[in-house]
Amino acid sequence: MSEQQFFSDVRVLFFAKAPVAGRVKTRFISELGSEGALALHKQLIQLTWQRLSEGSRWPIELWMSESGEEGWFSRLCARDQMFVQHGVDLGERMSFALNQALQRAPYVLVVGADCVSLDTDYLLDAIMRLKAGASVVLGPAEDGGYVLLGVSHHVPQQVFLNIDWGSDRVLQQTRARLMASGIQWQELALRWDVDVPADLPRLSDLLAKTLVEEP
Repeated sequence: MSEQQFFSDVRVLFFAKAPVAGRVKTRFISELGSEGALALHKQLIQLTWQRLSEGSRWPIELWMSESGEEGWFSRLCARDQMFVQHGVDLGERMSFALNQALQRAPYVLVVGADCVSLDTDYLLDAIMRLKAGASVVLGPAEDGGYVLLGVSHHVPQQVFLNIDWGSDRVLQQTRARLMASGIQWQELALRWDVDVPADLPRLSDLLAKTLVEEP
């Protein structure tokens, strides 16, 4: 079996907010301004997409928060790889996207556009755990959320209900929902994402390393 065939039953869902000034990276606006926060958001989208799609090992779907920015996102992928999120909060949007993707492939992962600390090895770890029988795989984030969610079957919607999205309680609450639903899960190594200005120095370090490693 070729590598392409091995990963053909996997879908990686790349969640990204549409790049609109004043509506993205709002925690950075006081320091960077709305245009600076927008530029940061675009940079994170492009960098994370590049890191996760390196080598084109698995199919990646771009799930944008709203339609209207397909032209900008076309620099990343073709139109048939683009989908629009549906739901009133992040939980509903992830639940909808996961259920849609599970109709196309048995192993599905969701990652966020600001999770630049992820790479293909991290995704490979999650995929191999799912293929080995894990029902759910979580990638914990340093801020109390998670940077990755992988599933190998339908996850009940109640797992995503009443989660304080954006808080440091997301991972803890998700674990509790999974346990209450009788779903066993596995966790990957701790990672970081770019949520607050204090994360910018690490982003700069990562960018410098990326530039050094480029051929």
